[in-house]
Order: sequence, then C-alpha cells, then structure tokens
Amino acid sequence: MTSLRLNQVALQLYTLRDFCKTVPDLVATVKKITDIGYRTVQLSGVSLPHAEAKKVLSDAGVTICATHEPSQEILDQPEAVCERLASIGVKYTAYPHPGKIDFKDEEAVRTLVKKLDAAGAVFAKHGLSLSYHNHAMEMTSFGNTTVLDFIYHETNPAHLKGELDVYWVQYGGGDPAAWIEKLSGRVPVLHFKDYAFGKDDKPFFAEVGHGNLNWPRIFDAAAKAGTQWVAVEQDVCPGDPFVSIKKSYDFLKSKLS
Repeated sequence: MTSLRLNQVALQLYTLRDFCKTVPDLVATVKKITDIGYRTVQLSGVSLPHAEAKKVLSDAGVTICATHEPSQEILDQPEAVCERLASIGVKYTAYPHPGKIDFKDEEAVRTLVKKLDAAGAVFAKHGLSLSYHNHAMEMTSFGNTTVLDFIYHETNPAHLKGELDVYWVQYGGGDPAAWIEKLSGRVPVLHFKDYAFGKDDKPFFAEVGHGNLNWPRIFDAAAKAGTQWVAVEQDVCPGDPFVSIKKSYDFLKSKLS
C-alpha cells in the first residue's frame, strides 16, 4: 500500500516570515531548519527576490517544492509568474488569498473562477501547476454548495489544483481527509497544521500532532490522492516558531517512514 513518506515533508517558510527578511536572516534560518531535519521548503513570506532566496537555500542543500505568488499578478500577468517560477526551477505555485472578494457576490465569485481557470491554462501550457490555497472563507454557502466546491467544479482539473490547508478546512466546518479524497489526483501540495482549542474555547493553530485533527486518516488520504508534498505551516506560534516547527517535524518523523 502506498504511504506518505518523511521525504515528502516540507516547511512553509511563511511560518518563519519574521526571520527571513534579509540574506543574513535567511542564512541563519536555513541553518536552524536543516538542523531540525527539513530539506525542502515552500517559498512564501520571504522578503527577498526568488533568485536570492534560491541561492541561499541551494547553498545549504535545501530545495524549493512550491511557492506562493501575488494573487493579482497570477490573474493578470500569469506569463510573468511562469517566467519567474521557471527561473528558479519550481513547478508548483498557488493563488494564496482572494483579498477583498466578497464570496456572497455571485458575479464576483464567477469572475474569480473564470480568471483562475484562464491563468491556470497558461501555467499548464508552460508545464507548471497552479493551485488554489483555501482559508475558511471559501466554506461560505454558494447556492446548494460552497464556494470551495464551486471553484473546483467550475475549473478544469488540468488548469487548477487544490493546495488544501487542513486547518482551515476544519475551521470552516469541513472534513480535511474527505476533502483530500474529493480532490484526489488534484492536490499536489497540502498544508499541514493542527487544530486545537484553548481555555477560552476558541480554536488556535497547533503544531502538527498536537491538536485534534485525525492525522492517520489525513496521511492515508494524502497518499492515495497522489500528493507530492506536505508543507508544515503555523500561521501563529505560541512562542518560538523554531520550537513549534521542530515539534511538528518530530511528530511527522515518528509517524512517517
């Protein structure tokens, strides 16, 4: 049976965005993450041009599995984004956030979906892959379905993939494993973060394996769906983010072969 492997684990650098603002910052950060065990990253939240970041990472033996690119640029200038990805040898990217789009506005949603499909066609033409990165807002009702369902139903799977974020799916009332299964073959990159509750009965971002998500089901669904990379991410950490990313990595190392 196919299973998820530790060498498919990456780190979403957005988690360490406050430590990736200059070349010396990034050099120090990369040393810390490689000491933990990470050998692959998703490039996001780094305040450096891609070429500069890639050099630092390559010098440390770290590969880039995917990026996030500016949302509007993906829609309006997909050729430029494709050129940038090609320049650093990265296939996967994602539309990171819909900004001020009102998901209660049917016309706005339909326009976004058409633009995503058109942009994704450009990426596919260049042998690249565009995904949609969800938050909880896409779980908004849209007719008899949700906005997230509508996005994937109305776009060509060859043009738009899903970069599902398991925390935000759960936060929005969905089942992360079921969503991975639903998009089987269409989820090259997943975002792994855990979902937990505090004393105030409000959910918060937890280290992978330290919340209440059903990780065995998620691992199994990801393996069966053909996921290439799982990126550890934690939007907000309770303390030192390097401690948090180590806790996530150690959990994954204990569970994956």
